[in-house]
Amino acid sequence: MRIVLACQSYPPMVSGAAIVASRLAEGLARRGHAVLVLAASDRGPAYTSTAGGLRLHRLRSFHNPLRVGQRFVAWPAGSVRAALAAFQPDLVHAHDPTGVGLAALQAARAGGIPALLTLHQLPWFVPASLPAWAAGPAQPLEALAWAYYRWLGRRVDQVITPSRTIADIVRAHAAGDPAAISNGVDLERFNPAPPAPEEAAALRRKYGLDPQLPLILHVGRLDADKRVDLALRAAAVALRAAPAQMVIAGDGRQRPALEALSRELGLPARFLGYVSAAGDLPGLYRLARVFVTASEVEIQSSVVLEAGAAGLPVVVARASSMAEFVEDGRTGYLAPPRDVEALGAGLARLLRDPEHARDLGRAGRVRAEAHAPERTLDAHAVVYQRVMSARARL
Repeated sequence: MRIVLACQSYPPMVSGAAIVASRLAEGLARRGHAVLVLAASDRGPAYTSTAGGLRLHRLRSFHNPLRVGQRFVAWPAGSVRAALAAFQPDLVHAHDPTGVGLAALQAARAGGIPALLTLHQLPWFVPASLPAWAAGPAQPLEALAWAYYRWLGRRVDQVITPSRTIADIVRAHAAGDPAAISNGVDLERFNPAPPAPEEAAALRRKYGLDPQLPLILHVGRLDADKRVDLALRAAAVALRAAPAQMVIAGDGRQRPALEALSRELGLPARFLGYVSAAGDLPGLYRLARVFVTASEVEIQSSVVLEAGAAGLPVVVARASSMAEFVEDGRTGYLAPPRDVEALGAGLARLLRDPEHARDLGRAGRVRAEAHAPERTLDAHAVVYQRVMSARARL
């Protein structure tokens, strides 16, 4: 099969959608499919590279002032149409409802090519990304975004969401019948067994961590929608009951403000910036006692799955699809959204009881194993074949 994957960002640019798209592209190529990825250039100028059955075509891009480390493509339609005409795909799969993804879906529709769209964000991202004073204007923007999703859903053969919870929400707001396919998690890279016995000590030395204090870990973008401020406040609550330290891995526009908040709270925290999955990130999951996030916009949290795969219990907000991936009291704790005291209580319990934390971590690993990458590839293959068969009958 000849498959085009279209996405705005792609590694080395970092986002949840970029990681998912790259894992899918590489997996499909390993299975013998010819894969073309269309994405924004990480360098600026357009360029093309090829490895095995995977061809990566980077489109000319510009710096994105709203996202650290991200770039965007302006007016990609012509470049995308030319790329599809040259590649002659059997199927187009977009991972972005605007920009490069939208251009690919429109080109596929014009050429009679089956087209699919995976949603990595929902319209609730709009109000979550804006300051509190803009809450009023955000509501009509969210309604407009849902209208756009309905329009787009009528122009693709299949919408895919990473969870059943999100599929139900999209079905209710935008009609259609979305397919729920987990994004998967790299169970080999993220696992509870360190590659060397000295890993923990080496990480503590490298990042200046206190070897006597258990670690609270947060991983993710440091932007408004991720509510990292609430995670910091919850950690400060937990530290009233049990000594600990906190590590924040990730970068974003809010980093200076969050560092200032950490100092204001008297919270012993280390801000590491972006830490790669190919580098120290798996070891940091293994080193930590508990993982925390207060984000309410996750449609399938990659970092929560990574924590579980590494045997790390989690404390998260009961919002979006989190309850589908975290079993309260068995793999971690779910707290009401924006309830700093409840988040802090969950953290404190796991800090005080390391054996309980290990039990929850072991259960989290078992739960993560249901999201093996091969299962994700198998599920996509089924949907691809169904869509192509349905088109052939028309």
